[in-house]
Amino acid sequence: MKILVLNGSPKKENSDTLRITNAFLDGMQDAAAQQIHTIHVIDSHIEYCAGCFACMRNGGTCIHDDDMRKILEEILASDLLIWSFPLYCYGMPAPLKALLDRTLPLSSMAMQKVGDRYEHVGQADFSHLRYVMICGCGFPNSKHNFEPAVAQFKLCFPGGHTIITIPESPMFNVPEADSVVTPRLSLVRQAGAQYAQGGTISPALLEEIGSPMIPEDQYAAIVNGGLGK
Repeated sequence: MKILVLNGSPKKENSDTLRITNAFLDGMQDAAAQQIHTIHVIDSHIEYCAGCFACMRNGGTCIHDDDMRKILEEILASDLLIWSFPLYCYGMPAPLKALLDRTLPLSSMAMQKVGDRYEHVGQADFSHLRYVMICGCGFPNSKHNFEPAVAQFKLCFPGGHTIITIPESPMFNVPEADSVVTPRLSLVRQAGAQYAQGGTISPALLEEIGSPMIPEDQYAAIVNGGLGK
């Protein structure tokens, strides 16, 4: 499988969330050999969408001549897109959101009704693509944190999406937390193997991955206690 990882964290290789994503990829590799390319979006030259819709009227050519043209080609040549990002203000970091906005050339101005909503008709064939969202946040639990990002992802990719959300994610880069982080990464790796084998992850495993690694009040106390250091 050809996998394109879009790492939205400005920390690049040091991203807490990317460590989780890499465990997922390790699990996929356990199941079968994969062809993986990771783009650190912060390193790409991606102009903001101008909202002119020229790309939707002229066959997909954007007015900006930047790295997004090559990224779109790589997206269309992939089988799986993994959107890996930390939660910023309940959504994606700005560089990744700019990339998402610039996927507009894949659609035309024409629209059609699908179920009870309208969608733009594609002017490129991306029906083969599947999508995984892996998102970590620094809060102790998942309640009233991930919902906006999850809703956006489901609306952008209504078919073939899988979503993994993980609270307390800063712990993944803290050596002192290895006793709880290592078992959680093992679960994520198991999820990657499940996904590679059948294209889905069991709800029970997703729930376990998305649960706090240590009690919420203990995590909050640790974070608050380190604010003055």
